[in-house]
Amino acid sequence: MAERAHPLAALIAASPQCSAARLIALPSTTRLLIRGELHGLPQPAPCRTTAVSDSALLWLGPDEVLLIAPDEARPTLDIPSATIDVSHRDAALRVSGPRAAWVINTFCALDLHLSAFPIGMCTRTVFGKAEILLWRTGAEEFRIDVARSFAPYVWTCLEEARREFLD
Repeated sequence: MAERAHPLAALIAASPQCSAARLIALPSTTRLLIRGELHGLPQPAPCRTTAVSDSALLWLGPDEVLLIAPDEARPTLDIPSATIDVSHRDAALRVSGPRAAWVINTFCALDLHLSAFPIGMCTRTVFGKAEILLWRTGAEEFRIDVARSFAPYVWTCLEEARREFLD
């Protein structure tokens, strides 16, 4: 399969440094949407993630889980009728730093305090006018998965929100 250009390439190049809220475009990964029974994979708790080797299972709904794995470690699942490869549908980025939650909250109304949205929690939500998958991967670190066509919009909103913290 031909390599796709990252949808944020031009924006990344022009992005200023900001230690209070760093933005990083993540490399492509394998994303498999699994509906129904997981056939031997561990079931994540609602709105939580479960690590499986070098992959993660994210709970998206009562019968829907997203498996995120490095491209080079693409898992083989024996449940093809219930598995959809959505690897090229979304772009992912990381927001990290002491003001990461504040920057995200500029366009997202969720309570992102660590006690309300702990490490390992994930949810689908709205960011401005874009639907995103938000996952807290660390105390001051979040992963956002967004449709490729909305990735520049989300990046630009995050840039705007962190402007006052620029180094």
